Amino acid sequence: MLDRDWIAAHIPHHGAMCLLDAVIDWSAAAISCRAVSHTDPANPLRADGRLGAAIGIEYAAQAMAVHGALLADAAGASDADNGPRHGYLTSLRGVTLHVARLDDLSGELSVYAECIAGDGQFILYRFSLGHAGRCLVEGRATVVLNAEAMISAARS
Repeated sequence: MLDRDWIAAHIPHHGAMCLLDAVIDWSAAAISCRAVSHTDPANPLRADGRLGAAIGIEYAAQAMAVHGALLADAAGASDADNGPRHGYLTSLRGVTLHVARLDDLSGELSVYAECIAGDGQFILYRFSLGHAGRCLVEGRATVVLNAEAMISAARS
């Protein structure tokens, strides 16, 4: 199991913005993580003292980033000198919020992301956020990789 320190060292989110506590399981196709930061009154994504369910998308996006880092490490493609490779969440589809908020749930959240399609530029993930066997948030997200190179190519 990979812990929060490993996660924070491999994704662009640091300090309190690193929302995930551990990677429970992963494969080339999917990742499962756990988080308890939704219970922290100092969670930086709280607004007016509450953490709305839509923030579950950020939990899922961080799981996707961790998945990308794990795949890069496994392929020997990580670049320790340049830090984590950045992907950009560009599209959300079919998002359903089954609850209004996350901060009123005790215990850990389960965060799942599964790659359902992709190539070297885009990845489509299906994601869900759960608690005690109940689905809280689910949907699909498109992540663009290497956006800087795409912008440079478009300008040329």
